[in-house]
Amino acid sequence: MKRGFYTIMSAQFFSSLADNALFVAAVELLRTGGAPEWQRAALVPMFALFYVILAPFVGAFADALPKGRVMFISNGIKVVGCLMMLFGSHPLLAYAVVGLGAAAYSPAKYGILTELLPASQLVKANGWIEGLTIGSIILGVLLGGQLVGPVIAPLLLGIDVPGIDTGIDTAPEAAIATLISLYLVAAWFNTRIPLTGVEMRPLRQTPQSSVLASTLALLPDFWRCNRRLWHDRLGQISLATTTLFWGVSGNLRYIVLAWAAAALGYSTTAASALVGVVAIGTAAGAVLASARMRLDSATRVIPLGIAMGVLVILMNFIDTLWLAVPFLIVLGGLGGFLVVPMNALLQHRGHNLMGSGRSIAVQNFNEQACILGLGGLYALSTKLGLSAFGAIAVFGIVVAGTMWVIRRWHGHNCTHHSKEVEHLLHLARHDAHH
Repeated sequence: MKRGFYTIMSAQFFSSLADNALFVAAVELLRTGGAPEWQRAALVPMFALFYVILAPFVGAFADALPKGRVMFISNGIKVVGCLMMLFGSHPLLAYAVVGLGAAAYSPAKYGILTELLPASQLVKANGWIEGLTIGSIILGVLLGGQLVGPVIAPLLLGIDVPGIDTGIDTAPEAAIATLISLYLVAAWFNTRIPLTGVEMRPLRQTPQSSVLASTLALLPDFWRCNRRLWHDRLGQISLATTTLFWGVSGNLRYIVLAWAAAALGYSTTAASALVGVVAIGTAAGAVLASARMRLDSATRVIPLGIAMGVLVILMNFIDTLWLAVPFLIVLGGLGGFLVVPMNALLQHRGHNLMGSGRSIAVQNFNEQACILGLGGLYALSTKLGLSAFGAIAVFGIVVAGTMWVIRRWHGHNCTHHSKEVEHLLHLARHDAHH
């Protein structure tokens, strides 16, 4: 791998580490503040909100500037969200601002891979990025749980700044203040990311057009890109798969917390460890996929999605820790092995069709819309009295059923559009076409 790849990995690790620790701190902030459970469940869709709203713009923004600068600005926005959470804004609103930073960050994070590396290294690079991201999820969730736990929280609250009243009086607030430093470390790494030499694609603007008009002009361009990816015979399959995977995985992060509390009687600190267990399996699956899978064989992993949905349903029958740990590792492993090659295939097709930043923005829009929709459904169901066990069963059925439909869809393409599919697979086998 090129040297700049490792700088990107470092920046991604610290930013993702802070994101996941902040999620646990925000859950505990709402819990200790007496907020109802549906508000805690709403953290997931609130984080996804700006991914969906700003999807037509963040991809073009990522393509208009060097990716490292975009990532630096995005981490700055996340710091603003943390400060809002500390100084009186409602946690849901502040967490949405953190999501705004993440929405701007993602097209640059993934888009720079296609600028820096050839197609033959995309699956391997995605495996390392996803493995590292999932590693940061493990450590981030564990870190967040410990920062609000009974051991570290009193130590943080005992730190006083002479002559200054910080207003930080609770364990979640102390955790959030600590996590700002991680975003600053990530921002420093962003400044070290090298230029890739790829020509920037400036935002369309004429001397006569206003900023608002230029911004609105991005809407039809985004929808054209979205339509092109959904009509591509391989792009549509990979996009459908990753959209479903991240839609469910994004919400499972909170559902596992709720399930651990209901099935095992765990506190937030203890339950956060089980979220890390799922991520351990996902990291192992991602690394294995990066070593074993090729870009042109990515669609062979689709049946794993059906198996993953079945395992989610079976989760309801587990009520002991010694069964839960290996089960959650296997569940995460299937997801990691599924998403890495499909993600790489989607990036490859998107890069060829429209440019890396716009492609990732389209991907984020669909995936985060799925997170937003499923998360909103879960939060509403919780408000109406649905238990964590019921939500898990529904999610499992949705995953297995939808992945079965996607498998049939790809089979139809291979039968009725075989020449087109084979041509696209030929492009995926050769770096010169990337």
